[in-house]
Amino acid sequence: MRKRSLVGLVAVGGAAALIAATTGIAGSGPKSATVLPSSSCGPVQAGGGSPQFIVPSDLPLQGSSRSQTIEMTKAIAFTLKQQGYKAGKYTVGYQSCDDSTAQAGKWDPAKCSGNAGLYVRDPSVIGVLGTFNSGCAEIEVASANRVSLGYVSPANTYVGLTHALKGATQPGEPNKYYPTGKRNYIRVVAADDFQGAADALLAKSLGAKTTYILNDKEAYGAGIAATYRNAVKRVGLKVVGDKAWDPKASSYEDLAANIKASGAQSVFLGGLECENGGKLIKDLRAGLPASVKIIAPDGFSSFKDTIKDAGTASEGMYISIAGQPYKTLGKSGKAFAAAFGKSIGLPAAKVNPYSNYGATAMLVMLKAIAASNGTRASVTANLFKTKLSDSPIGGFVINKNGDTNLAPISIYTVKGKDAPFFKLINPPASLVAG
Repeated sequence: MRKRSLVGLVAVGGAAALIAATTGIAGSGPKSATVLPSSSCGPVQAGGGSPQFIVPSDLPLQGSSRSQTIEMTKAIAFTLKQQGYKAGKYTVGYQSCDDSTAQAGKWDPAKCSGNAGLYVRDPSVIGVLGTFNSGCAEIEVASANRVSLGYVSPANTYVGLTHALKGATQPGEPNKYYPTGKRNYIRVVAADDFQGAADALLAKSLGAKTTYILNDKEAYGAGIAATYRNAVKRVGLKVVGDKAWDPKASSYEDLAANIKASGAQSVFLGGLECENGGKLIKDLRAGLPASVKIIAPDGFSSFKDTIKDAGTASEGMYISIAGQPYKTLGKSGKAFAAAFGKSIGLPAAKVNPYSNYGATAMLVMLKAIAASNGTRASVTANLFKTKLSDSPIGGFVINKNGDTNLAPISIYTVKGKDAPFFKLINPPASLVAG
């Protein structure tokens, strides 16, 4: 149920030869990049030129998160174009790759494994922007680690990818994702220990004294449910129930009845909207008193999809997102949203918050490439030197684990066909600490 097995970890003969062929020799980057296959990736975007390197994004482009991720790919491409398809002395092209399948309607483990194999074997790929789903990162990062291929995620928030947290991560995490002993993964978004703490503070501020915790059994869902569980106990909320929902269920009426009987004044949906979240919200809203607050993390942050799938049942629910809304962004963040929004026909305030994160991920990767000697290992090493005084999401640094120090959490509330900003929460370190 929880797809944690590391499928396809470079399962080919001659691992040493593969590593030598795909890691690269200092200063010997490919003269002209090869193209990743159309079965997984879109065409190369390089401004009409012939790039030396390819930086693909790895996101689920099918299913309920599609509107959000498609916009993210446009933001990434827009950013590379702004930089003139250059990273220092190197020319860089971009390909948008899909880690989802139509059958699954979301990210697919086999597709993630297959994509990782494509990146690992193609010496043109100098770094990867991804993934979107933490479960997919568990598969891809370990495979890429064997050839020092660096990843920058604009969206993964599962704690165990970068650090251990009692009750929220599994044995062996995060070291099992780095078989060489050296890290090759960073993220520009705050991990779930911050978001879970913010959601606990939100529940308390809304007047709830009791809470019921749900999770979808995925790495992300189970992880963020655990961070919420840790935090609510610290803020004084009583946990009156803690269960997983079955994404394949045709009805959640019995679950709603159990939650109602528990006396819960709030319900936390630890998981992804694409795991039948719309139906879950509908049945919860139909079976619970109107006073019960429904709180969801950024697994439901594709507002259009959540509202479309849940209908009017989503009215009044709260959704948290790691990061800041347009109105609290700095000058650079607002400027990016305005320029990018104009390019896709959206007002700046309507640009999805994760588009700024996608753009920032590309900027971080380009900076690391520019400072490198043209090898994967050098690019990866430079990712851990990331220190930006400004970016589309603000200034931040990356620590030795690959985590950012920029961790504001935005809360939105659904009203009609939109989800306007509600409040910004900066959880104190004492609440976040495991």
